[in-house]
Amino acid sequence: MHGLSATMPSGQESIFPEYETETSQTSKLLRKFKEMPFVPIGMAGFAVLVGYGLYKLKHRGDMKMSLHLIHVRVAAQGFVVGALTCGVLYSMFREHMLKPKE
Repeated sequence: MHGLSATMPSGQESIFPEYETETSQTSKLLRKFKEMPFVPIGMAGFAVLVGYGLYKLKHRGDMKMSLHLIHVRVAAQGFVVGALTCGVLYSMFREHMLKPKE
């Protein structure tokens, strides 16, 4: 049996105590996603674009497969670079514009 979690009311045992500790990988990942929300957006966009490109692979017409795959790769990389650029700009704005001068 697992010990009681400090966040749970007394008498109730945590279902997933390993996810509630501050040092677990999941909590670190969730904290990073909250700090930099554009990283998971970039990852999701990359996955969606690659999936869509693979889906459209059958219906590419007379375009060569290599050219189609290059277009899919460039679109996916462009989305990731754009998301990371937005994330950097967002963090710079948050750090320099929203924090008061000391």
